[in-house]
Order: sequence, then structure tokens, then C-alpha cells
Amino acid sequence: MTADTLQIEVQQTTNSRLQEVDFNNLVFGRNISDHMFIAEYREGQWQDLRIVPYGDLSLSPATAALHYGQAIFEGMKAYKSEEGEVLLFRAIDNWKRLNKSAERLCMPTIPEEIFMSGLTELLRQDADWVPSQEGCSLYIRPYMFATDPYIGVKPSDSYYFIIFTSPVGTYYAKPPRVKVETHFIRAAEGGVGATKCAGNYAGSLYPAKLAQQEGYDQLIWTDAREHAYIEESGTMNIMFILDGKLVTPYVSETTLDGITRKSIVAIAQHWGIPVEERRVSVKEIVDGLKDGSLEAAFGAGTAVVISPFASIAYEGVDYPLPEIKEDSFVNKVKHYLTDLRTGKEEDTFGWMLKV
Repeated sequence: MTADTLQIEVQQTTNSRLQEVDFNNLVFGRNISDHMFIAEYREGQWQDLRIVPYGDLSLSPATAALHYGQAIFEGMKAYKSEEGEVLLFRAIDNWKRLNKSAERLCMPTIPEEIFMSGLTELLRQDADWVPSQEGCSLYIRPYMFATDPYIGVKPSDSYYFIIFTSPVGTYYAKPPRVKVETHFIRAAEGGVGATKCAGNYAGSLYPAKLAQQEGYDQLIWTDAREHAYIEESGTMNIMFILDGKLVTPYVSETTLDGITRKSIVAIAQHWGIPVEERRVSVKEIVDGLKDGSLEAAFGAGTAVVISPFASIAYEGVDYPLPEIKEDSFVNKVKHYLTDLRTGKEEDTFGWMLKV
């Protein structure tokens, strides 16, 4: 059996785990769907494209990615409309960003046809795994890693590209409490902060653990030079409603070009709301918290979608944020994105793809 656009071998599972999943109580990342897409890069080309039952991989202990960190990934989502159609949100943007990460880490890029054909065929095979419950979606994890069984510091000659999926619910059960980090850094100029590489997340775990021990859910990362400017927050880009404007740190080589972030910026501009993408100082935000000019602060990302913060801590002081009003921009844009992704809102931006 093959997919329509490319020669993709499809091996369907004989033992679906779908009935084991409680779709009314989904824990983020806990349940994995039945199948995965695999492509292998060898001898200078992508080959052996296949969809197989989700399962373990067999790897050499000398696998290059395990030693030298050539590993990148993406996060994206599929949604189900009221008519039962499976809808993808801005998938091409994820493909482009994955390839930017690949170039920075000296890895081969993925042709659009392989990425999109593998993704859509996988979603057709596992369409029943896409939740229809409110607030739920199918999280999609494309990733690539080096597979040379060779101990030597050089770019690998072989790679795996894999996509698997997971039905998920809400990432944060309640608005997170966040802390401005003033010692540890996430990224520095000239580094790999703009990529979704595995090492970025490994390096963030220890500072996040320390913050969680203090009762916080996540960190706000600041610049590596002065710790004076806000960059992003944990697993999210960060945005503020300040003096009636949407203010967010501009995308740079130390921040991730978030797809949810730039969608929110585009929607705000379309609605006629003033938007400022610029350097945002910690002092400016703390002053706004003190004098009330900061109306809201929230994280934006594929996993969290839009997550308003309950409070921001800086230098040992917790500053509570006002409760988000129903008619606020934050709520309006969250509802709009939800309706757009589930087919209830007209796709005026051309972001949605029907699988």
C-alpha cells in the first residue's frame, strides 16, 4: 500500500490502542497514537519513506545524536471540525522553521513534499485519534536526529526524520506563576537560541526546576548580557498588553520565531490594535505592574496556545496580574484562534489545511 503523492509504504497496526484512551481526561504527552512516519537520510538523499505502527527504535550506543546533540524538532497541532474534518494549522511554517534549525545544526533539510505528504498521510491513518472535545487537539511532533554510529565530532552522514502524534488537552490547568530569571540564560547572541534543538531545552531544565521549588510554574528568560531585557518564557513566547497596545519582544537569534506568536501579531494588526515588536525591558514591565498600565501578560505557543500569567516575580517580589476580562483582547484572540482552527471561523489568512 502506498500514499498518493510519494511512494510511502504504509504498514497499519493490527493492535490499535485507541480504545485505551480516555479522551475526556487527556494528560499532555501521555498517550501516543497508533502510527508514525519515518524517513531515512543516507548516501545524500532521503529514502525508505514509510508509515509503521508506533514502537521502539533500534539504535547503536554510538549514535551521534546521543553524544553530540544533533537533534531538532517541531511542535504543531491538528484539530477536528464539527463536521469531523481534520484541520492543520500553518503546517508550512513548521516545515520552514524545521529546515532553518537543520541548517544551523549542519543537518540536511527536508523537502516540502516529504514533510507534507508524510504528515498528511499519517493524519489520515490516525484521524480517529484527533479529539473532538473542547480545548483538545492532536499534538504533532516532527523531529530529526543524527544516526551515524561514529564517535567523532563532525556532522553525521545519516539521519532519521520521524513524525508521531499525541491527543492532548490543556497544557496548564491554571494560569501559571512565572519568575524573571536574572542569573541563568537560555541563549546568547551567535548561539542556537532561534532553533528548536534539543539542547536548548536540556539547558533550561535546571533553572526551571529551581523556580518550581520556589513555587513558580515557569521562567521569563532575559538577555545574556545584562539580564535587563525580556526574551521569552519557558516553552512560550511572551506578550504584553501595555497601555492598550500589544507589546512583544522582537524575534532575534536568541528567541524562537513562534508561529502562534506571529499569528497573534497578524490578527491584532488586522483588528486595528497597535502592535509593537521591540526590545522590552524588565524595568518597563515591573513599572507597568506597579502603576497598573500593564493590563495583561501571557505566553503564546503551540502547546499552551494562549496562557495568561497569574503573577510575575522579580527580585523576590510577586506582582499579581489583573484577572483577564471576558471582552479583553487576550480572550478574544484565544477564542478566535480556537474557532479558526476548528473550522468555525472563516480562514481569511489562508492558514488552515484540510487533511
